[in-house]
Amino acid sequence: MQVMQAGESDRKELFDRGWRFSLGNLENAHQAVYDDSSWRLLNLPHDWSVEPLKEQIPGETIGPFSKKSPGGAATGQTLGGEGWYRKTFVISPEDAGKRHELYFEGIYNQSEIWVNGRKVHYNVYGYSTFRFDITPFCNSAGQENVIAVRVINEGKNSRWYTGSGIYRHVWMIRTSPSHIDDWGTFITTNRIADNQADVSLTATVVNGNDSATDFEVRIELVSPTGKTVSKATQSTKVASRDTLEIPFHLQVKKPRLWSTETPDLYTSRISLWKDGTRLDEVAIPFGIRTISFSVENGFELNGVKTKLKGGCVHHDNGLLGSAAFDRAEERKVEILKKNGYNAVRGSHNPMSESFMSACDRLGMLVIDEAFDQWRGKKNPQDYHLYFDEWSAKDIRALVLRDRNRPSVIMWSIGNEIRERITDEGRETAGYLKNEILKYDRTRPVTAGVNKHWDKDRKNMLPLDNAFHHLDVAGYNYMWRFYEEDHAKYPQRIIFGSESVATEASHNWDMVEKHPYVIGDFIWTAMDYLGESGIGNSLEVDPEENVHQFMSWPWFNGWCGDIDLLGVKKPQSYYRDVLWHERKISMAVEVPVAEGKIRKVSFWGWPEERLSWTFPGMENRRLKVNVYTRAPKVRLYLNNVLVEEKIVNEQYKASFEVPYQEGTLKAVEVDDNKEGASTVLATAGEATGLRVTADKTRLSADGQDLSYVWIELVDKKGNVVYDSQRKIQIASEGDGACIIASGTASPNDMASFQSLTPTLFNGRAMVIIRSDYHPGKMRLTVASDGIKTSAINLNTK
Repeated sequence: MQVMQAGESDRKELFDRGWRFSLGNLENAHQAVYDDSSWRLLNLPHDWSVEPLKEQIPGETIGPFSKKSPGGAATGQTLGGEGWYRKTFVISPEDAGKRHELYFEGIYNQSEIWVNGRKVHYNVYGYSTFRFDITPFCNSAGQENVIAVRVINEGKNSRWYTGSGIYRHVWMIRTSPSHIDDWGTFITTNRIADNQADVSLTATVVNGNDSATDFEVRIELVSPTGKTVSKATQSTKVASRDTLEIPFHLQVKKPRLWSTETPDLYTSRISLWKDGTRLDEVAIPFGIRTISFSVENGFELNGVKTKLKGGCVHHDNGLLGSAAFDRAEERKVEILKKNGYNAVRGSHNPMSESFMSACDRLGMLVIDEAFDQWRGKKNPQDYHLYFDEWSAKDIRALVLRDRNRPSVIMWSIGNEIRERITDEGRETAGYLKNEILKYDRTRPVTAGVNKHWDKDRKNMLPLDNAFHHLDVAGYNYMWRFYEEDHAKYPQRIIFGSESVATEASHNWDMVEKHPYVIGDFIWTAMDYLGESGIGNSLEVDPEENVHQFMSWPWFNGWCGDIDLLGVKKPQSYYRDVLWHERKISMAVEVPVAEGKIRKVSFWGWPEERLSWTFPGMENRRLKVNVYTRAPKVRLYLNNVLVEEKIVNEQYKASFEVPYQEGTLKAVEVDDNKEGASTVLATAGEATGLRVTADKTRLSADGQDLSYVWIELVDKKGNVVYDSQRKIQIASEGDGACIIASGTASPNDMASFQSLTPTLFNGRAMVIIRSDYHPGKMRLTVASDGIKTSAINLNTK
């Protein structure tokens, strides 16, 4: 039971701790008197679809995966179902007269919420943030209150892994009956000139009194260093039980501008006063920055031309499923930034607040996307069933939640919408755009639009209706049409809203060549659960067909630049060259058996390794691919020149090299002068397991995470690309616990969420979650024939 503590700092209190959970259809579980003592006790965020199934049936289930999954390969062979959550809390006497609001960042999928046995809310969109006043349903201060949440995730309702349950944070918001509506606050930068920023701010006051009331609203803008840089005050009268928007215009001298390189955040402190007493205060972070879009200059951030080095990102966190821990979401953005990305497209739904906040803090531009379907269905039980009733509510929630974020540069109303070329689709796009404009007119509206073929798939049909209402046109897999469409529609601003790795150079060349093409977003930046095997690269018989999706036991899309653990794949090194992040990269294609060929899917990449270790392949000719923008490349094996080659238009030169152990070195050549180089060396025999953690000190808040790498290495510390060795993971102590472990393999189900995984390319990972009390934990990793390794973690 949670006892609510009074205090100014507790206006918005994290409500994740101490929930009880039961999986299955239950009668009367919404009633306050229901006995839930036998239910599992857990702390949010929680995703039951990623947890191992209780009944493991040989040949039918492995861990969380089941051949009875309604979504099959699309949703990663996982199950949904029905689940119940319950939590008790007590309002303190000091808070007896306050307003209490429940704030859910996301529940997948349909959810019903009861307070003390009375139904208070219903929500249908699993990605939508929603909130509601529960004050009328709560018992008197000092008495126990019961919240019950029913969650249903049934049928075929998605094209990717969704997760199930209360997978994002829950908050309790306590305010005076008269208060500031935080979602009613809108902060914009109007102009930056002469070393001064003109900032507009609208504050919304809610009068909870039965009579018209005089209030005072105070604004204080605080710099990233904590210094107050601007103030304003207004007095106003608000009618009984009414709300009122109050506009402010402020100036900030010598502003620190938010950008991808310097993501400086200011804070707006808005307080509500009556007769000298402060009734409420909110603190809202924001960035001072300007954005503009034009065919002449493309996208400009603070007046600086900026090409969008983008990636599409699904919402899951790999081994954690869809659970949106702050640290998991932050780490995702850190990895993307480290690998050259400056923009992401949330695909194809609102992302978590934790992810969005990380983008604000770390300097990642965001295309904030609402829907994957409108009225036209893609699956029988998807959002099309609810679009007419709920789309306006969900658009409102998205825009009000995120419109103060400097990271958000565009609103996307949809992706590959079925009815996109019809008159009805054009009308719907206009309706959604107008809903956005009710709450924000500072950003353009876009969508991801793909080709539309006639019924015989011979002719591509016009996309005029799909693009009609878009301020910026998102093209999915259509780089070949950029120049042709620009000639027809010279004022159209274009970006590649989705593209594939094998066409990366074509897409990026268009971005660099034409200012009206403002960026490119790869499908995808990171691997994700579901759309299983869409990026496959298979060794097959020449006559064998390869399907778009891979069936059991595939569960991972396998099309990302970065794998499920966060390891950079060879295709990402190629992208580094395209984005001028590195001069040269090299990879070796994994050879196929005699009589076999390799078939690569549209979203795939040839099976390459960043390694020159192929035991048993001595003297067999291996294909070595070198990527560079230099005109020529020289390749050396053990300091002997193999060959010099001209680099092709895709910035690639390929060599056939008889394998022998040693060192492979590729060197740029320009005007007969050697430049940057890259080296692959043969690894030795595995001698141990290297165990490293991104942090060894955790906060005792029940939310902190440590990501622990496990790598098979030789005596020099080189990773040995072994995908056969099993390891054993164990822990002892307290203060933290293992919540996930496994590998990046797209089809080794037995190694997902396992304490005895088989290494994949020499690697595995363990994710540790802190507890709510201090303690020490020791993690041990063992494998036959090599020395056991361990690492200590402290929670304080």
